[in-house]
Amino acid sequence: MNNKLKGTGVAIVTPFLTTGEVDFEGLDRLLNHLLEGNVDFIVALGTTSEAATLTTAEKAEVMSFVKSKIVGKIPLVMGLGGNNTRAIIDQIATTDFTGIDALLSVAPYYNKPNQRGLYAHFAAIAQASPLPVILYNVPGRTSSNLMADTTLALANDFGNIVAVKEASGDLGQIMEIIRRKPAGFSVLSGDDAFTFAMMALGAEGVISVVANALPAEFARMVDLCLQGKMEEARTHHYQILPVIDLLFADGNPAGVKAALNFLGICDNNLRLPLVPVKQEVKQALEKALAHFGL
Repeated sequence: MNNKLKGTGVAIVTPFLTTGEVDFEGLDRLLNHLLEGNVDFIVALGTTSEAATLTTAEKAEVMSFVKSKIVGKIPLVMGLGGNNTRAIIDQIATTDFTGIDALLSVAPYYNKPNQRGLYAHFAAIAQASPLPVILYNVPGRTSSNLMADTTLALANDFGNIVAVKEASGDLGQIMEIIRRKPAGFSVLSGDDAFTFAMMALGAEGVISVVANALPAEFARMVDLCLQGKMEEARTHHYQILPVIDLLFADGNPAGVKAALNFLGICDNNLRLPLVPVKQEVKQALEKALAHFGL
């Protein structure tokens, strides 16, 4: 499984129509765009998908559609997390995981559990899950940091906890995980701007936002890192970095949806409480994308 989770994963957006419904034609264009860009795996129903605003029925429809386009081509990861451990376990028990290769489970938000609580939460998920589990540490969204010792304890204690998506931005913490992790456990970047640095330190890939818009370009940088061609990869990193900065300047996934709209893949629609990026950010982003000939 850790071989499947190397390289460029993409946390896909959920396109919406102006009526607010899920835009499946836009989702189809997006998935084709990513396959043509040679990304390595897809993550559906992650944070970037606006999953918090999708109904249970919509989530099932999105997963069914993504499966129909992806299964048999590249691995598929499903986002399944939250701050109610019992509800997550109940959802695991009633979900059809056919065609899904792993789960991505975000650390609990709002509750602010301590490290013992975080360990117990993910231990319960690992025990209930029939699939490999990727931990997702993103303190900027959850207000809780899954510390290195907790990540490593989970990785050592549960064979089906196979990776962590690290978006703490703490390179010291990330190096500690990479230095002490067990064989077969992968560290993946959860921050596009830190991906080059993390891979130079030993991370094995990324679950990316920017790759929605620039799949071929971002995948090329990641592939060069995996090949040890760091000077060439660094050049690609700095070419992409201005786009990354703009994509997150006014919120995610607002930035990447503006980019995808510019590329003709889907409309620039979000669900409240998210709103489109400011006009000046949109214009700057379009100018930055134009440098790639897009």
